[in-house]
Amino acid sequence: MLSTGRFIRASISLSRVPPTSRLMCLSATQRYVPRYRMDSISSIYLPKSGLRTASQPLLVLVARLNMSMATGRAADAGQAGILKRVHLSMFRRPVSTTASEPVVNGHGRRTVDAPIVGYWTLFCASMVFGIIVWGGLTRLTESGLSIVEWAPITGAKLPTSDAAWEAEFEKYKQFPEYHKVHIGITLDDFKKIYFMEWFHRNIGRLFGVVYLVPAAYFVSKGLVSRAGIAKIGGLGLLLLGQGAMGWYMVASGLEKELGERPDAVPRVSQYRLTSHLSLAYLLYAGLSLYGWNVFRANRLANKKIANPEALRALLQKPAIVSYRRKITAATLLVGTTCLSGAMVAGLDAGLIYNEFPAMGLGITPPLSELWSQHFARGDPSAMWRNLTENPATVQLGHRILAMTTFFTLSALWWQGRKLPLPRAARVTLHAMYGLAWMQVALGISTLVNFVPIAYASAHQANSVLLLASALGLYHTLRPLPRIML
Repeated sequence: MLSTGRFIRASISLSRVPPTSRLMCLSATQRYVPRYRMDSISSIYLPKSGLRTASQPLLVLVARLNMSMATGRAADAGQAGILKRVHLSMFRRPVSTTASEPVVNGHGRRTVDAPIVGYWTLFCASMVFGIIVWGGLTRLTESGLSIVEWAPITGAKLPTSDAAWEAEFEKYKQFPEYHKVHIGITLDDFKKIYFMEWFHRNIGRLFGVVYLVPAAYFVSKGLVSRAGIAKIGGLGLLLLGQGAMGWYMVASGLEKELGERPDAVPRVSQYRLTSHLSLAYLLYAGLSLYGWNVFRANRLANKKIANPEALRALLQKPAIVSYRRKITAATLLVGTTCLSGAMVAGLDAGLIYNEFPAMGLGITPPLSELWSQHFARGDPSAMWRNLTENPATVQLGHRILAMTTFFTLSALWWQGRKLPLPRAARVTLHAMYGLAWMQVALGISTLVNFVPIAYASAHQANSVLLLASALGLYHTLRPLPRIML
């Protein structure tokens, strides 16, 4: 198959010229070029003129090639000949399954993203993981409200002079957190919490550059398929939404009303905090799945998957399909549990009922406390607010979700041991089960020790790893894609 871009497309049957004929074709001034006998042509397309021939003799082919490109030369039909001095820039690269060549279809469109795109997306996913962990530390150290302005460009610079630090400190003193949480804080202590928030924002800025600049480069160089371009665009919009949600969250903790109400605690809205974290988890999941899919497609195209048809048949068995659906549901359950943890963090609900499995004098607190009129704010129809604003109810809900998730993953691990899973799926299954045990242990340790920063941070980091393992298991059980060439 020989593809020549939008100019010409030919399917040619070639055979080696015998050595004697080859010598007759080679002049003393020509360097050696392999020579072929062009026996027949199946089709030729010349879109500019709309010309098409089928099963034409070689002489007609050569004449039309010379007419369209003015660079060909060949012998009479049935004789040894060579087409030389063809401008290679006019030709598309042929369909290839090697790592160094793009995989394209008959229309010259890339069907598999370049491997470097997969490395890039997974690197971006690792950056999101770091941002999530550092964001949790910022929340645990109560540093998130130390920068009271949103300056995407000028805010990237850390204050360096004493006057600049004093100016930032004076701005901070105008907001409720200084008067209710960090009462009488010194300038040196302010610098510490300021750095935590400044570093969190600058990691986000750096991530934006690391994502957007390579994305533009890869797309411009044709290293991404059409489907990949759409995915990259969607993830880019999610990234921009994440940054906007971050400031929207911070703004909720800077409201003057929080300083005027005696019972109010200056902190960000738990709703906005959960939304901010959910976008981060979605971004992490999207980048991870995209990167894994790129590597899988390239391994399939490069024939690095042993016996792909057998694996494809295995993944389509009813038992495996049913198990994959259960893993999908379990992955959603893991994500929901993680987001309920954000509600706990937003309300500081981990600082009450610091025992397990009991909550106070029983397994659950009294119903009057879980379903309190106080959180309805005098409106009998707003009792539902207890589910999202009552710290005791929110903590109980997180406990229920966490244990439901753990027992669900345990049951799936037990079932998966008996199924003929691919090796990658089996390894990921065991990793997921181990991380589930670790998550429960870290959660209980964090609670009974009154939320130490190290335990709480490890608990959040492990939740991302648990979600990644569930996503990885789902990915390994997905049907193999068909690479369209």
